[in-house]
Amino acid sequence: MKATAKAHTNIALIKYWGKRNEDIILPTNNSLSLTLDGFYTTTKVEFRDDLKRDLFYLNDQVVEGVQYQRVTKFLDLVRGYAQNSTMYAEVHSFNEVPTAAGFASSASGFAALAAAASRALGLDLSNQELSKITRQGSGSACRSIYGGFAEWQKGIELDGSDSYAVPIASQDHWDIRVAAVVLSATEKKVSSRDGMRRTVESSPFFKGWVDSIPEDLDQIKKGIMEKDFERVGEIAEANCLKMHATTLGAKPPFTYWHDTTLSVMQTVQKMREEGIPAYFTIDAGPNVKVLYQPENEEKVQETLRNIPGVTDVILSRVGQGVTYL
Repeated sequence: MKATAKAHTNIALIKYWGKRNEDIILPTNNSLSLTLDGFYTTTKVEFRDDLKRDLFYLNDQVVEGVQYQRVTKFLDLVRGYAQNSTMYAEVHSFNEVPTAAGFASSASGFAALAAAASRALGLDLSNQELSKITRQGSGSACRSIYGGFAEWQKGIELDGSDSYAVPIASQDHWDIRVAAVVLSATEKKVSSRDGMRRTVESSPFFKGWVDSIPEDLDQIKKGIMEKDFERVGEIAEANCLKMHATTLGAKPPFTYWHDTTLSVMQTVQKMREEGIPAYFTIDAGPNVKVLYQPENEEKVQETLRNIPGVTDVILSRVGQGVTYL
C-alpha cells in the first residue's frame, strides 16, 4: 500500500494570519494564493504491517522531535478517514524548498503528504475533501491542492467542515511571474504559529487587519479575472504590509524582516518609478517574493541579483496542483 505525490508551494497574495481554532487550524480570515512551479515537495508513503511506529525521512535524513510528531499526528488523521487502517507508514519526503525561511515549505510538504497517504490507503477523495484534510496539517497547505489561484474559505462551522480551499483561476489562466528573493536560509526565530498566536492575542492592529480582508479579496479577484496586473500587485503589496504591521503591535513586538528585506522592498518600489511594474509580498520570513510580467523578467532578475545581501533569485511561473507519480 504505497503512493507518491508531488505538491508545489503557494504564495499568499491575501495573507492567512491568525487562527480562530488552533487544534484543527481554522483561520480568522479568508486568504488567496498563487501556486508556484519553482518550489515543491515530493513524498512517498508506504503503509506496512511490519512497522511498530511511523518512520519519517526528510531529504534522506531521519526526522524525530516536533517535526516527526506533526507528521505522525497527521497520519493518524488520514488513518481515521480509512476507518479500519491501523498500519504504520514509512514516509520519504524530498523538499525543494528552504525549510522555515518564509517559503511555505509546510504547504507543499503537507499537501504532498496528504495526497500520497490518502492514495496509499485507497481513499478516493475529491479535491475539496483532500483540501479539508490537508488544512489540519498546515493551514496554507490546503491551497496547494490546486494549481493557479486558490482561495481558502475560513468557514463558520466549529468543526471546520466548511473550511477548505477552492480554485479561483487555473494554471493556464494568466502568465504571471514570481521572483523568490532569497536572503537567508536560516530558521526564523519566531515560527509562523507562534507569531500568529502572539499577534491575535496582543496586537491592537489585528482587528483592523481582519476587517480589511473582504474588500481586498473582492478587488484582487476582480483583478485576477481581468488580468489587471497593477491592480493585483497593488492589493497584494498593501495586504502584505498590513499583515506585517500587526506583528509590530504585538507584545512583545517582533518582525520577520532583515535589513536586506527592506532593501529589496525599496528596490521594487524604485523599479516601478522607472516604469517597470513589479510588486512585492512577504510571508512569515525575511525573504521577498516579487510579482512581475514576463516581458520584464530579465531586467527584474538582474536588478534583484545586484542588491547587496541577496544570495539567490529563483524564478517561478504559475504552478500546477497535486500530481501523483
